[in-house]
Amino acid sequence: MTEPYDLITMGRIGVDIYPLQTGVPLARVETFGKFLGGSATNVAVAAARLGRRTAVISRTGRDPFGDYLHQALREFGVDDRWVTPVDAYPTPVTFCEIFPPDDFPLYFYRRPKAPDLVIRPEELDQDAIRAARVFWITGTGLCEEPSRSATLAALAARAKSGTTVFDLDWRPMFWGGEGGASKDGGASGAAAMAAARPYYEAALAHATVAVGNIDEAEVATGLRDPRACAEALLAMGVELAVIKQGPKGVLAVHRDGRTAEVPPTPVEVVNGLGAGDSFGGSLCHGLLNGWDLERMMRHANAAGAIVASRLACSSAMPTAAEVD
Repeated sequence: MTEPYDLITMGRIGVDIYPLQTGVPLARVETFGKFLGGSATNVAVAAARLGRRTAVISRTGRDPFGDYLHQALREFGVDDRWVTPVDAYPTPVTFCEIFPPDDFPLYFYRRPKAPDLVIRPEELDQDAIRAARVFWITGTGLCEEPSRSATLAALAARAKSGTTVFDLDWRPMFWGGEGGASKDGGASGAAAMAAARPYYEAALAHATVAVGNIDEAEVATGLRDPRACAEALLAMGVELAVIKQGPKGVLAVHRDGRTAEVPPTPVEVVNGLGAGDSFGGSLCHGLLNGWDLERMMRHANAAGAIVASRLACSSAMPTAAEVD
């Protein structure tokens, strides 16, 4: 067997087609850039940029955009052996609008079905998943079959060996909802959360780390207070809960009683998309290094801030020297 990976992520992959102009509605944008995208994939890229050996489990269409994603993964040093084609569906694309400092609408083109939701349990390399030092899954992977069963099968096979991170990753439109969570979820927000919560609970039973913002933590716990969310996540089975609070910084609470609350790293925001994925790659790096909570959160905040100060996501992921 080959040396275990530092990190294997499982979940979304696609092409980000981002405006090369900021402050302009999508209808008026004239030039775009093409980038590797998808939150689980970006986390693998972020960790690879920090020197980690990483791989992604996902699927693309059998089309030129799928070919591009393989090329980009290899250029970033991420193993693409478990990124396989699906004949029936096109590779997804995602557009965004860029209105700094805090308005970045996303438009997902993932219908009739995204290939990354056609990951099947029988296709998983369970030995590699068990052996990985860190294994990372996302809430989106739970939204449809067969990806849902594959994600839960991977978690069961791993059986909490090493570090298993659940990125709470709430995208209500993938669950038939709209908006964010309770504060701005629209008419369907509560129903979407209710549909997702049992699967989030099932995944948390197998995870050792949970990470997400307040909306994402609410999907899992039904709560919105950061400390209460963290305590609830610990009660649901994880050892470390990381709650991202935007301008209020980040809160980390460990089952053993250790806590850290770290303010954000101030930057001039260009595009906030991808900052959370950079945070995630850095979080994995810190967990692998065995850092204390405060150092880990400060590093992750800085890694996220760097990406927020840049236009792209994957190609914006910082090196260790840049974060330092």
